[in-house]
Amino acid sequence: MEKVKTIQKSKIFSSRKAIHITGTILLSGIGIALPRIFHILAGSSAGAIFLPMHIAVLIASLVFGALSGSIVGVVSVIGSYLLTGMPAIARLPYMIIELGIYAILLGLFRKKFNAVVSLVGAMIFGRILYAGVLFVSISMLGFSSYGISVIESVKMGIPGILLQIAIVPVIAKIMNKGLNLKND
Repeated sequence: MEKVKTIQKSKIFSSRKAIHITGTILLSGIGIALPRIFHILAGSSAGAIFLPMHIAVLIASLVFGALSGSIVGVVSVIGSYLLTGMPAIARLPYMIIELGIYAILLGLFRKKFNAVVSLVGAMIFGRILYAGVLFVSISMLGFSSYGISVIESVKMGIPGILLQIAIVPVIAKIMNKGLNLKND
């Protein structure tokens, strides 16, 4: 019994940390499942149109912060590839970088702005930074483009961007309220 009291006093594993870890794990699973669900329901191009993997990353970043969002991004991309073969292996590092950029920016913006402003800002500046990453990797480092274009992905992904703006802040607000969290 003394060991339990010692563990409780040391607060090594606070309930807030447990919520963050559990939320990150669950959102990682959602980040793997959502693209598959969208592909089954809407066809093979659904990922590029609705950007379902982004949803879990953006929610994690708004609710739990940049680290959680980044972890969800990496786990979602790698987990999805291992389970479904998507995204293609050549696209994997680009997806990890893209989702990481959104997670970090949204995690930072949420500390200063409301959810919608933070989300839109992360989407705009994230795509600008991602375009820079593509430019450097393709033009300066000589990597293949694999057909990746920020402008084309934005055009194709407009339904997903609108969906994210409509649902991500609402889901984050519900989660924050239900978990009794504030932007910490």
